[in-house]
Amino acid sequence: MASPHGDGGDRESSPYVELDRSAWAALALSTEQPLSRDEVDRVRGLGDELDLDEVAQVYLPVSRLLSMYVAAASELHRSQEAFLDQPQPPRTPFVIGLAGSVAVGKSTTARVLQQMLAHWPEHPAVSLVTTDGFLHPNKELERRGLLNRKGFPESYDTKALLSFVIDIKSGKDEVEAPTYSHLSYDVLSDEKIVINRPDIVIIEGLNVLQPARVRDDGRSGLAVSDFFDFSVYVDAATGDIRRWYTERFLRLRETAFRNPASYFARYSRLSEDDAAQQARDIWDTINGPNLKQNVQPTRSRATLVLRKDADHSVRYVRLRKL
Repeated sequence: MASPHGDGGDRESSPYVELDRSAWAALALSTEQPLSRDEVDRVRGLGDELDLDEVAQVYLPVSRLLSMYVAAASELHRSQEAFLDQPQPPRTPFVIGLAGSVAVGKSTTARVLQQMLAHWPEHPAVSLVTTDGFLHPNKELERRGLLNRKGFPESYDTKALLSFVIDIKSGKDEVEAPTYSHLSYDVLSDEKIVINRPDIVIIEGLNVLQPARVRDDGRSGLAVSDFFDFSVYVDAATGDIRRWYTERFLRLRETAFRNPASYFARYSRLSEDDAAQQARDIWDTINGPNLKQNVQPTRSRATLVLRKDADHSVRYVRLRKL
């Protein structure tokens, strides 16, 4: 079967193995489903179609695969310790990067994987950090003329994010990450997430798979993705994501936007037609261009790609060969 992403030739000549949903689901038929219906409801994002079947058929095999990778990393750590013939510090946390477009459902995917991985007895401590907290504050974005490019690579404090990931992979006992409020649409400078030596850290964000940028002198530094042990890209057709974004915007207009403290409270006063047009305009001028220019090009860098269908269900899985 030819790859739908045009990665050249048939499956044998591709660096990926691609499985449709039924073949992927069969990989975990003997594995017990750890999440209850209530737990699935709690992690489901606004507009995401997620049920127990989706969790069992898609995310259970993913969590089983990730657990295998974590176990292999632990074994490699022991082997390296024996090779060096001296005691080594404990293995650093296994870091998973999770990327994808706005409205594609990557936050739900991250929360599902966090819950499922924590049910495996080998690694009960699983932390989740989103890169929203590493956005520059709105005042700084306004100063730089970047407020309308929020989510583009240049809107993030890349040095702070890189420093955070390096601290995690250096094995520091306690690492702090900034938090972000979707209500105020800004970084909360006085609130931090504290990471205390977890077994696994999931880092979720639009641009986490970006390669290092080339400096003016021609050299390139480190990228956040250089410190990932595994990476996931949540994928879908651009037209579907645009529609999901509009549908989510309309739901928010009826819910969160009605909060007077919301940065987007003004949108709650729009008619449904005007709100839908506003959402499409935002997509076409900000989120769509960011997806095309910056996010989609990183898809090929992922270890695992989850390709969604028009109904939000995962249709096939693409895994990089070892």
